[in-house]
Amino acid sequence: MKALILVADGFEDLSLFLPWYRLREAGAEVRLASPRMHVLAGEHGYRVEPDATIHEVNPAEFDLLVIPDGSCGERLRVREEAVDVARTFMQDGGRVAAVGHGPQLLISAGALDGRRVTCSPGIRDDVRAAGAVYQDEAVVRDGTLLTGRGPADLPAFAAAMMRLLAGVTV
Repeated sequence: MKALILVADGFEDLSLFLPWYRLREAGAEVRLASPRMHVLAGEHGYRVEPDATIHEVNPAEFDLLVIPDGSCGERLRVREEAVDVARTFMQDGGRVAAVGHGPQLLISAGALDGRRVTCSPGIRDDVRAAGAVYQDEAVVRDGTLLTGRGPADLPAFAAAMMRLLAGVTV
């Protein structure tokens, strides 16, 4: 089982580390990919070093894409290589887990039209404008797409992410 986390400066620390460690705990190989190979800083000062640049990864090699919360979503959505990875996962029916502001990348990938999602309240109008059906819930699953509202909902998000990865329906 292999998971890919797209990350950039400004990630919300808990929304990166909790899914990352939960996946590793379950035995998944997890790769962190970023636009550039440099140490990244989270919103609360935690630092991570990516394993690869985004343009080096092949989405077909991964079972799950994770997009954390924070301003990194805004930084990722302006990078065409990140948009391409997200679009590929969504078009191919791959499993995607995005929390908080993470769905911003999926908006730029044109992948939310008609999908049920939740997100940070600050971008709910953006997901609606992208054609998504916004639901103010901790976690929303629509097929292979899982979205979470934010850091306060991470326990429910992580549990749902593990069910998604295991292929459990709902």
